[in-house]
Amino acid sequence: MVFAGVDVGAATAKAVIFGSDRILAYSIIPTGHNVKVAAEKATREALDRAGFSRPPEEVDYVVSTGYGRHAVTLANKTASEIMCHARGATFSIPETRAIIDIGGQDSKAIEVDEKGRVTDFVMNDKCAAGTGRFLEVMADVLEVGSVANMGPLSLKSQNPCNISSTCTIFAESEVISLRADGSAREDIIAGLHRAVASRVAVMAKRLEIRPKVIFTGGVAKNIGVKKALEEEFGLEILVPDEPQIMGALGAALLAAAAV
Repeated sequence: MVFAGVDVGAATAKAVIFGSDRILAYSIIPTGHNVKVAAEKATREALDRAGFSRPPEEVDYVVSTGYGRHAVTLANKTASEIMCHARGATFSIPETRAIIDIGGQDSKAIEVDEKGRVTDFVMNDKCAAGTGRFLEVMADVLEVGSVANMGPLSLKSQNPCNISSTCTIFAESEVISLRADGSAREDIIAGLHRAVASRVAVMAKRLEIRPKVIFTGGVAKNIGVKKALEEEFGLEILVPDEPQIMGALGAALLAAAAV
């Protein structure tokens, strides 16, 4: 049997094809303006990569998650992204006890027990600060190409800048001023990473963040943010092989469990 998990976020749509107790294939594409089309395209692309010619409608069971989950017409069931991220992370790294997820438009911290069950969580989906969008804006201002490219640059920093603004608009103005004052680009980026990590830590402070901490979402591909989070929490943080698909993987696992 073949199962699919579809995670439609504000920035990207992810699909995971699951069968025989393993990931068969996955796809990550921009969500664009049409959630339904993005979900179908991501699922079809993942199926093609898995070597299946069947259309998405013939997958045995589909679970959707993410902000656009209710618009995924091919889904048999929807599930919360908190549950799906926890399920995907603990499947990837069974020792997971806490998850820091930073996506395009939100960030969240999730606490799980030894059986991978969610015991508590906090989420920021009202402000761009501490999200991938915040870093995307700054990557454009600093002309580094992508959020992932910021990571290696920040590791070269000898004197990280202090970014005091938590608002994306004000922080952008602050970055422009720092550039005008001659601050090194790597120092500005390291300061931005520290600002994101600090914002996430403040959000997560009411949870028990204990090893092993797993970092997921597209921003987890940025090694500089990972380092800043480790310094903020005083803990080693692990990143799955493909941190951006944890929600879709969790949805696929729920699909498999539903049959």
